Amino acid sequence: MTLRALIFDVDGTLAETEDLHRQAFNDTFASEGLTWNWNRDTYRDLLKTTGGKERMRAHADKHNIAFTAEDAAQLHAIKTRRYADLVDRGGLILRPGIAMLIIKAQAVGLKLAVATTTSPQNVDRLCQSCWGQPANQIFDVIAAGDEVPRKKPAPDVYQLALNRLDLSADQAIAFEDTANGVQSAHAAGIRVVVTPSIYSTGEDFTGADWILPTLLPANWTADLARLLPAA
Repeated sequence: MTLRALIFDVDGTLAETEDLHRQAFNDTFASEGLTWNWNRDTYRDLLKTTGGKERMRAHADKHNIAFTAEDAAQLHAIKTRRYADLVDRGGLILRPGIAMLIIKAQAVGLKLAVATTTSPQNVDRLCQSCWGQPANQIFDVIAAGDEVPRKKPAPDVYQLALNRLDLSADQAIAFEDTANGVQSAHAAGIRVVVTPSIYSTGEDFTGADWILPTLLPANWTADLARLLPAA
């Protein structure tokens, strides 16, 4: 079928956000009197668990720490505000090729969507930081992790995005940076481009249709170039 939409993951795909998330977690832990401190190696391992609240619970479980779902929700709300503060300081830039691809997609009438495990507030903050506009002025549809029963690598959030777009899986291409994201899009039946981020390099991207270093057009394969709007 004809391509009708591009669906983007957020963290690590639109921008290299994960180190800011890690800093926000660590600042939150310190402010709330927790001795947790996640270095890059620890955080890389924790990223195998999708969702910030789930990530904290995975850490607590690993270390046999009593930590309830309510604890996670309360701490994550503080972390989300801290992350927003860091983003507002200008800590993010779009990954190479993203800005031009979105401009060209809009010019030819493709729908744009987000399918993410992060919160809608974080999506909005990123868009304000990188585009100077709220997310709903960039993307036609935003599907976030807490809106679905299962997070990536389950296909739920991509299925939600497709439902809101009113499109079938073969009318879209997904853009991801992690193995969990690739599995999620693939399970939803969507063709997927993966551009590994600083935290996902070396993961197993089985199921990806294209593996590229960045979304700069010079990296596109011939078959992908036939599908995407020329930059």
